Parts: sequence; C-alpha cells; structure tokens
Amino acid sequence: MSSWSTLQAEMAEEGYVASDDLAMALHIALSLGRPLLLEGAAGVGKTEVARVLSAIRDTDLIRLQCYEGLDAAHAIYEWNYQRQLLAIRASAEEGETGRAVESRIFSEEYLLERPLLRAIRQEIPPVLLIDEIDRADEEFEAYLLEVLSDFQITVPELGTIKAVSRPIVILTANGTRDLSDALRRRCIYAYVDYPERNAELAILNARCPEIEDRLSAQIVGFVQAIRREELEKTPGIAEMLDFAAAVSGLGIADLNDDPAVLGATLAILLKTRADRDAVPLEVAQRLAGKAA
Repeated sequence: MSSWSTLQAEMAEEGYVASDDLAMALHIALSLGRPLLLEGAAGVGKTEVARVLSAIRDTDLIRLQCYEGLDAAHAIYEWNYQRQLLAIRASAEEGETGRAVESRIFSEEYLLERPLLRAIRQEIPPVLLIDEIDRADEEFEAYLLEVLSDFQITVPELGTIKAVSRPIVILTANGTRDLSDALRRRCIYAYVDYPERNAELAILNARCPEIEDRLSAQIVGFVQAIRREELEKTPGIAEMLDFAAAVSGLGIADLNDDPAVLGATLAILLKTRADRDAVPLEVAQRLAGKAA
C-alpha cells in the first residue's frame, strides 16, 4: 500500500487536488478496508473522489444514487417480472407446471443486478459510490449496515450470495439529515470543505491549463467572493470550472472588461432567482474589481 502522500499525488495527476486530511482519511480507509464517509456541502467534490479513485485503481465505478423511498429492489436486486411472465405463459402452453417452472424463473437468468449486488460480484474490486446516503430513509440505512458488515446478500429464492471481491466503498452526505451513530462508527470520516484559494487555483490550472495565470487568479478570487455572499445555492467547484470555461471560450482576458458579459455569465454561478437578486450586476462588478 502506497503512502497517503503518494495517493495525494496520484489524485493530483487525475486533476483532483486533495487536502492532507482527505488524502490521509482515504489512505486509512483503503488500508483498513473500511468505508469512507465524506460529508460536506453540495459541489465541493465528494463524488469526484470516487471517480478519481476508480481511475487510479483502473477499476469500475458503481454508483448508487440515494433518494427518499429507495428500497432493496432498486439498490440490491429485483426479478425481471416481464420475462418471468413470458416464461410462465410459454411453459403453460407446453404443459409444464409446478416446481420445474418455479426453479427456472427464479434463477440467475431472470435476476436483475442493482448496484449493491453488482458491486460484490465483480472479480476486480470496484469502487462503490453510495451517493447522498442522507437522502435515503433510516430503514434503508439500517439495511445497508448489514450489507457493509458481511458483504453478502441473501436472495430468498437463490440463497446467500457472498462477495467475490470486497468493493472499495465511499459514501457521501450533504447534511440533509443526521446519520446514525452505527453508520458513522463503521466508516472512516472526512469533511470536505470548499477549497482555500491556492487549492482552488491549483484545481483550475489542472483542469483548464490554457487559461492565463492572471485570469485564473481573477476567476478564483471572484468565485470565492461570490461564495461569501448570502446565497441559497453556493456555487461549487464544478460551477467554478464551468464559469472559467465560459469566460475563456468568450475570449475574455479580464473580468472587468465587459460588464454585460460578466452579468450574462453569472447564470453559471447563481442558480436561483433569490441568488440573482442578491448579486446584482453592480455587486458582481465590485467583486470582480477586487478579485486578483
């Protein structure tokens, strides 16, 4: 197992500038074979950690997007009911009934793998991203604990399916609700915050190296100033990169050159009417004038 600093450097090669705390937490999680729980505001790069790790390990990324009402059928497995029904009809026409039909339609041929089952059946350990776990119900969280404890899933019709390999598990949470102590105890933890200026500048330089240094510094300074305003939806790193790409694509060399263009590009950073009202053009111009 490489050191945490080597892991940090490998992530940087993939365009992800990880803090020391995050790199160390990820290193520990990998070393101990424990899930990593990442908390932080939306848009700070939690999900991207899983993508970058899958690229570093050259393995599959399997994502389970959580939401209210998520159940086992969508997260683990379900039966292909349409194919089962067709098979039952075909068997009836051929005069076949009873256990022979039942054993055939409840076989691997008719099983639909969902993310959790697919993750434990990979020959090469994948990265399993359980995204926004705090959006799922507490009942699903409790069930998930059982899966993460034993890495095996019981399908009543087939029996217990044990993991072929142990996936690398990363969970993310945005603070929608409190997570259980049981889940937290099972995970290595890291809080992912908005990056400080130099780190965000490094991210921008890694993703958009064609942008000149002076403009890059302006963009990062401007976006970070926008974040300090009282907003409903604070722009994340992805919005900063989109804003930078738009500014570069429009041929802008200085954010102060054209107020009208600056006002138009605010649509990338400000995603609600209240936030647009909170940062009118004159405020944006003032913030751009101070950005450097």
